[in-house]
Amino acid sequence: APAPPAGAGAGGVPAIAADAVLVKSEQLSSPTVEGYDFNRGVDYDALLDSYLRTGFQATNLGKAIEEIDRMLDWSLADEPVAADEEEEFRDSDVRKKVRTKIWLSYTSNLISSGLRESIRFLAQHSMVQVMISTAGGIEEDLIKCLAPTHLGDFALEGLGLRKRGINRIGNLLAPNDNYCLFEDWVCQVINSMHDEQERDGTRWTPSKMIHRFGKEIDNPASVCYWAYKNNIPIFSPAITDGSIGDMLYFHSYKREGFVLDLVADIRAVNDQAIKARKTGVIVLGGGLVKHHCMNANLMRNGADFCVYVNTAQEFDGSDSGARPDEAVSWGKLRVDAKPVKVYAEATLVLPLLIAKTFGARLAQGRWQPGGRRFDKGLTASEAEVEKRKLFGE
Repeated sequence: APAPPAGAGAGGVPAIAADAVLVKSEQLSSPTVEGYDFNRGVDYDALLDSYLRTGFQATNLGKAIEEIDRMLDWSLADEPVAADEEEEFRDSDVRKKVRTKIWLSYTSNLISSGLRESIRFLAQHSMVQVMISTAGGIEEDLIKCLAPTHLGDFALEGLGLRKRGINRIGNLLAPNDNYCLFEDWVCQVINSMHDEQERDGTRWTPSKMIHRFGKEIDNPASVCYWAYKNNIPIFSPAITDGSIGDMLYFHSYKREGFVLDLVADIRAVNDQAIKARKTGVIVLGGGLVKHHCMNANLMRNGADFCVYVNTAQEFDGSDSGARPDEAVSWGKLRVDAKPVKVYAEATLVLPLLIAKTFGARLAQGRWQPGGRRFDKGLTASEAEVEKRKLFGE
């Protein structure tokens, strides 16, 4: 028999290879990977439960469901009563009514899509307290009350569509006539608002204008309508970046002097953050809607709960792609938050998120929004505890 190679270990295997390949493992205590077994039948609730242990983005979706449940479950009664607490908030029943103020930010394409109905559901049942969107997120909601958006195809040729007066939004189609209908409708509303500015001294802001749009559209299919009905502010700092801006541009030539006060709205959105005892953010997409939401929460040293859903990556330094840990560095998330980012296109996952959280609570009779309170500041001693989490003693 040939002689074993130099450095051979047991059984003649080269020791260098054995040492490299047969490294002894430490014992793991984390959950094991296990997906859904369809031999159990088709149980959608159990299927979604299985995501947590499936791995990759399924696990992140499972964690996002848990994070939203934490937002919804928290009450001030979960916290110890501070020595310097106000007398009113020493009562356990009062403390149970102080809940997380939930922020929902979403890009306009989601309203163009069928996610409009999911977002409308949240506003209809007062499941979120602050909303942020782009101009398109407002106007596309209102336009759908006047005329439908149609399904198309990502591969439809642009020039041919342009000749036909059809606008493409991904694989959705919006006839240009829809925007003409919107112009007829919104110009009347803007004129009325301008009358009130001149006659009554009304100071309009983008959020107040959106509130008025919700009142005037008077259609229960609309997100803006339910935000109006339930007094949920919708902030849109780039309200002129879309068809609404086009209409304001045209209006300025027909009748000069209409004013929208952006400064009043930045104060209003930041005050929504600093007055809340706890905040939770659900950010769908990136860009302006993500930054505006997170920057407002910077004013209170960060949100307590956080779920991001988008497809953006961080390699280009964009805010859209920034992971939650980057937000911690800016003070936009609390240092002890347990944020989740789901790398996914929102139309795939938002209905599932809602089904397992907000929707399940309503369907099971567990949604009882009456009597909730959201604005309750930290006491001086609680504020000091928060500071020590970052800076130590």
